[in-house]
Amino acid sequence: MTTTFEEFTAVSVEEGFDEVLVREWEPLRVVDTHTHPFDVSAVVVRGEFNLTVGEKVITLKAGDPFRLARDIPHAEHYGPEGATVWVARANP
Repeated sequence: MTTTFEEFTAVSVEEGFDEVLVREWEPLRVVDTHTHPFDVSAVVVRGEFNLTVGEKVITLKAGDPFRLARDIPHAEHYGPEGATVWVARANP
């Protein structure tokens, strides 16, 4: 895992991602099933959330990286602390 946002950004740009941002999610937020028109490479830096893809639920906690291809239906359910996630996007 990268240790700073600057390092995460540099690695992401080297991998071809063209947009990097910090997302802050409030406690217990539920984001119903949706898709994104971009590929995602991300790492949870604070808190935790459940990512549901199809029938599979993955619990992601601080330090956990994840990737999600564009147009993949998924849902998000954030924990009692909410979460901070560094997100790199590869826009088409």
